[in-house]
Amino acid sequence: MKIYTVSQINSYIRRLFENDVFLRDIHIEAEISNFKLHSSGHMYFTLKDGGAAISAVMFRTDAAGLKFMPESGMKVLVKGRISLYEKTGQYQIYVSAMEPAGIGALYMAYEQLRARLEKSGVFDEKYKRPIPQYPRCIAVITSPTGAAVRDIIHVAGRRNPNVEIVVVPVLVQGEGAAEDIVKGIKAVNEWGGADVIITGRGGGSIEDLWAFNEEIVAKAIFESDIPIISAVGHETDFTIADFIADVRAATPSAAAEIAVPSEEGISKAIKNAYMRIYSTMANMVNSLRIKYNTATDRYAFRAFEQNIYDNQAYVGDLCDSMYLYIFNKMLKNKLLLGKAIDNIENLSPLNILKRGYSLVYDNKGRLISSTENVCEGDNIEIKLSKGSINAEVKKIGE
Repeated sequence: MKIYTVSQINSYIRRLFENDVFLRDIHIEAEISNFKLHSSGHMYFTLKDGGAAISAVMFRTDAAGLKFMPESGMKVLVKGRISLYEKTGQYQIYVSAMEPAGIGALYMAYEQLRARLEKSGVFDEKYKRPIPQYPRCIAVITSPTGAAVRDIIHVAGRRNPNVEIVVVPVLVQGEGAAEDIVKGIKAVNEWGGADVIITGRGGGSIEDLWAFNEEIVAKAIFESDIPIISAVGHETDFTIADFIADVRAATPSAAAEIAVPSEEGISKAIKNAYMRIYSTMANMVNSLRIKYNTATDRYAFRAFEQNIYDNQAYVGDLCDSMYLYIFNKMLKNKLLLGKAIDNIENLSPLNILKRGYSLVYDNKGRLISSTENVCEGDNIEIKLSKGSINAEVKKIGE
C-alpha cells in the first residue's frame, strides 16, 4: 500500500485541472458576490448562479486592464482557467478578462464614474464659472487636424475676427490621449493668456470619445482656473467632460458660438451702454443744476454772499493797517541799527589804529598789554592800521 501526502494529492489534482483542455480556457456568465479589492491590486470574489458558486481571483496585471470596477451583485462574463489552489485544496477560476454581462465595459465604467463624481458634488452648479462676455483670447485644446478645430476657427472668425484663437494640439483618441489633454489644460493655465478654453473633438463611438470620460481629464477640468467649454462629439453624445465643464456645447461649432460674441452684438451692446451712461449723466447734471438754482435763490445764500464781500473789505483794511505798522516799525529799527553800527565803528580797534596807535601780539597771537607778557628775544607782531610788522624784542624797559 502506497501512502501519499496531502501536498502530493493536491499537486496531482492541480495537474489534472491544468491538463484539461476544457478548463484551460473557459467562459462563465454569473453574478459577483463577496467582492474584495486587495491592497496589492488583486481582486477576490465569488461567481454564483441560482444553484452553485465558485471562488475566483483576478490578479493585478489582468485587473489593471479593466475599464470598470466590479461590484457585488453585478452580472459579468468572465474568461479564465480553472485550477486548484494547493494550500487549501480549493479549486477556483483564475480570471484573465471580464466585462459586464449584457452591457459594454466602457459604458459600465462611464456610468460608474459619472455616478461617483455626481455623488461627490463636483457637478454642482455652484462650481460652474461664467464664460467671459468679451474674451480677447480663446485656447482650443483638440486635434490640430480634425474637423472640430476647423469649425471652431471658422465660426469664431465669422463672428469676431478680433478674438485671438490659440490652438493647443493634443491627442483626442487612443492610448495616451487622456494624459495629453490633461497636459494641454495645465499648460494653458500656466500660460495664463487665455480667457476661456474650448476642449473637445468631433463625433465617434464611445471608444473614440473615451479620453473625455477618463477621471484624470475630469479632475483637470475641475481644477482649471480658466473657464472651460466642453464640445465633444455630436448633440446626442454626453461625456464626463460635459458634466464637469463650466458649459457644455452640443458641437464644436456651438462652442465657438458660445465663446465668441458677434461684432454686431458687441456694437449694439456698446451703443446701449453709451446711451445708458449718457442718460444717467444728463439726469445727474440736470438734478444738480436744479439744486444749485434752488440754493442760490434763497435769501440765506444771498446774505451769505454779501457777508463774504463785507468781510473781504474788512480784511483789506486790516492788511493795509498791518502793512503800514510793519513799515514804520522797520524804519524805526533801521535808524536804531544805523546808530548801533556807528557806535561799534567808533569803538573798533581798527579806528584807533588809524589815529596812529598799534596793537602788539606774541608769537601765539595773544595781545600783549604788559611787559610781563613778553621776554627778550621773543618774536612779536605789531598790527598797524595798514599792514603789520614782525619784530624781535631786544630790550624791555620798566
